[in-house]
Amino acid sequence: MKIGILQTGHAPQDLLGEFGDYNAMFETLLGGRGFDFDTYRVVDGQFPSGAESADGWLITGSRYGAYEEHGWIPPLEDLIRTIHAQGRPLIGVCFGHQIIAQALGGKVEKYPGGWSIGRVEYERDGKPVSFNAWHQDQVTELPPGARVLAGNEFCANAILAYDDTILTVQPHPEFGTEFIDGLIRTRGKGVVPDAQLAAAIEHLHDGPVDSKAFADEMSEFFKKERA
Repeated sequence: MKIGILQTGHAPQDLLGEFGDYNAMFETLLGGRGFDFDTYRVVDGQFPSGAESADGWLITGSRYGAYEEHGWIPPLEDLIRTIHAQGRPLIGVCFGHQIIAQALGGKVEKYPGGWSIGRVEYERDGKPVSFNAWHQDQVTELPPGARVLAGNEFCANAILAYDDTILTVQPHPEFGTEFIDGLIRTRGKGVVPDAQLAAAIEHLHDGPVDSKAFADEMSEFFKKERA
């Protein structure tokens, strides 16, 4: 099965050598599950010829806001709507989660409550799940047809589903603890309050995150039979 990765941002230059770029992180996360990957760096203006270029699609995170004016955002939203109309499976992570919601009629904004970074717990089906997070923007109004699968008091719309063809997640199942530590060092200072950075570092190793389980869910989501 061919998965098209729509890359909407790049990892910090200082971390590329150790961790690779965002597309590589997803290839690692979903590795060994029978997928082939093609990356389209839409952030750099590189788009597929159409939704038919892959069997399923994945939109990465980004340092940009979905509501910002960049030339690549409107055509990305058009592609999202086409993928959805064709019923092809689509997964969005962080910025991907947000741009899908915006493209389908929801609202994304800079959350007045501030940042969520580091290891964060959410409630799903009455049970806690944990992921690494790095975001200030949030989906604050759901688009028509979106269902909330998980959230917490700070981020109510953390995991969303649309019909059985779109699955999106606000935190980062592809980010390991070491990469979050790297983000704190390279992108956090002067952007995120110092006290919050210190707290995130302190709690990074409080427990495991559910990245592997979510990778399994992503794999099953891509491969499931649809009418």
